[in-house]
Amino acid sequence: MGGKGNEGVAANVNRVKGSIGYVEYAYVKKNNMNYMKLQNKAGNFVDPDDITFAAAAAGADWFSVPGMGLSIVNQGGKDTWPVTTASFIIMYKDPADKKASQEVIKFFDWSFKNGKKLSEELDYVHLPDKLQNDIRTKVWSQIKH
Repeated sequence: MGGKGNEGVAANVNRVKGSIGYVEYAYVKKNNMNYMKLQNKAGNFVDPDDITFAAAAAGADWFSVPGMGLSIVNQGGKDTWPVTTASFIIMYKDPADKKASQEVIKFFDWSFKNGKKLSEELDYVHLPDKLQNDIRTKVWSQIKH
């Protein structure tokens, strides 16, 4: 059974006895919802939280697939949350509007430098510092200005 967005999934879970759903962590916290521990690839039972999400992101080999289009579900590591995902942006390597492309990169660089506190307040996890630096050198360097 599906539902539209976090609200629809949560409504269906509340209606169907014994059901389990998957919604965004921030939604769970905001609405004081129950959650369960899950067993990760290492065999440990972990809670969904900033630490276990960050562990999944930190342990991923982001550059093992073209365009960093990597699924980080079921990453290795003793502290990883097994159902973690990332949000991506898509940019052209040779953009038609090079000035706009530069402004987008400036925005994300500003976000990397200044967005940690805001992401935490919104119950999101910022990218690990090493990954941010790798994006600057391995990804942004491919975009023609």
